Amino acid sequence: MIRRAEPGDIPFVAAIYEAIHDREARGEVTIGWQRGVYPTADTAREAVALNELYVLEEGGRVVASGRINQQQMPAYAQVDWRCDAPDDRVLVLHTLTVDPAKQGRGYARQFLAFYEDLARRTGCVALRIDTNAKNAAARAMYAKHGYIESGVIPCEFNGIPGVNLVCMEKQV
Repeated sequence: MIRRAEPGDIPFVAAIYEAIHDREARGEVTIGWQRGVYPTADTAREAVALNELYVLEEGGRVVASGRINQQQMPAYAQVDWRCDAPDDRVLVLHTLTVDPAKQGRGYARQFLAFYEDLARRTGCVALRIDTNAKNAAARAMYAKHGYIESGVIPCEFNGIPGVNLVCMEKQV
């Protein structure tokens, strides 16, 4: 079940962020995040306060999360988007995470399906997602689900300098 996150979900979402940071620190994955910079419990707290964080629960446990809104990163202005949609018809997914202990069970796919359905229900015609160029697994997963890379923009991303931000989109 995917639902809007509540304040009580923040520790569980933050624990997923930390588990991902731990895997990256051990060299098991390359995401391009920085522990203590992004994402943090404050990342989840801010998204909950703005009513933009969603969680996927399985068996009463939060196993995935993502922030969905219409806020496009400043770097998006440099991208030659294929779908020329007005800002109020674009939906953006930020910080999609799946608990590393629960990966491979289709949770990211379920989250993307929810995101795409939400876009249809709210009249959005373009979906946008970004990821660090280092995150080959995310790039491949998004491509598998029909997202097209529209540009790679060098920028500072959520306090992390030197990021090559891969901007992807899908028309609804």
